[in-house]
Amino acid sequence: MRFKDRADAGRQLAAALLRYRDENPIIMALPRGGAPVAAEVARALQAPLGIILVRKIGAPWQPELALGAVVDGIEPVVVRNSHVMACTGTSQDEFERICRQELAEIERRRDRFLDKGPALKPDGQTTIVIDDGIATGATMRVALQAMRMHHPRKLVLAVPVAALGAMKELRELADDVVYLTELEPMGAVSMSYDDFEQLLDRDVTDILGSFSEAVRSEPLSGVDAATVRRAAGDIDETKIVAILRLQPTPGEIEEAAVWALGRREVFGKSDLAPRGKIATIYDILTADDEDESQ
Repeated sequence: MRFKDRADAGRQLAAALLRYRDENPIIMALPRGGAPVAAEVARALQAPLGIILVRKIGAPWQPELALGAVVDGIEPVVVRNSHVMACTGTSQDEFERICRQELAEIERRRDRFLDKGPALKPDGQTTIVIDDGIATGATMRVALQAMRMHHPRKLVLAVPVAALGAMKELRELADDVVYLTELEPMGAVSMSYDDFEQLLDRDVTDILGSFSEAVRSEPLSGVDAATVRRAAGDIDETKIVAILRLQPTPGEIEEAAVWALGRREVFGKSDLAPRGKIATIYDILTADDEDESQ
C-alpha cells in the first residue's frame, strides 16, 4: 500500500479507527510529520487534536539512526536503544550530550506550538497516538511511555506504515495497535509515500491553530464552552470538546452537572439515574473521579 501524501494516509488511517469515534477520543500527534496525518483522523472522529513533544536522539554520524528518544515533561522520559548504541560505539557521555541538545529543541517547540491548540489531558481518556510511520520505534516508544504516565482509559498506537519488528515491541506499550501497511526490511518510511516533503514548524502551528479556532468559533446547537463552564464549573478543555461534540442543549448540560456535583435531591427521588445524552455528559464530567476511585 502506498499513500499520495500524509493527508491521504491520515484519511485511510481514520477509516481503520472509526470504531473509536463513540469513545470520545483525543488525538495526539508526533510533530512534525505526524501532525497532518493526525489532523485527518481527528476530523473524521470529530476529536480534539494535540501534540507530544518528543525528539529522536540520533547517532552523531547518522542522525536518522535512533540511539533513543526523549519526551518533554516535569521529569523528561528518556529511552535508550542499547543495541544501536553498542553497534555505533556511542558513549554514555555522547548520548547525554545529544540528549541535552534535543531537550533544548523541545523547549523551543513548546514555546512555538503549545499556545496554538487546547491543552489536552489524556487522564481517563481514550488516547490515540499518531505518527506518519515507524522504522526503529524509538521515538514512538518514549511517546507511549510518557502517555501511559497520564493514566489514559485506553492507549492506542496508530500509524499508516510500520516495521514489523518495531511494532512487536510497541504492542506491549499500547492497548491497541493499528497500522495499514508493512515497511520493507531496511526501508525508510518515506518509501511508502509519493509526496513526503519535509514540514516546517509553521505547518504544525497552522494545523493546531485551525483546530483551536474551530473549537472557539463553531459552537454546536447554540451551546459553547462558556455554557458548559457555567453549569459544570472550571473543567478542562478536553472535557468541554467532548461535551460540545454531543450537540447538547443547555438543559441537558445543566441536568448532567447536577448529577455530577452530587445534587440529586433536586430531582426529588434518590433512585433516579441520568439517561441518554445526559448520562454520557455525566460520564465525561466524572471521568477523573471514577478513575481515582478504582
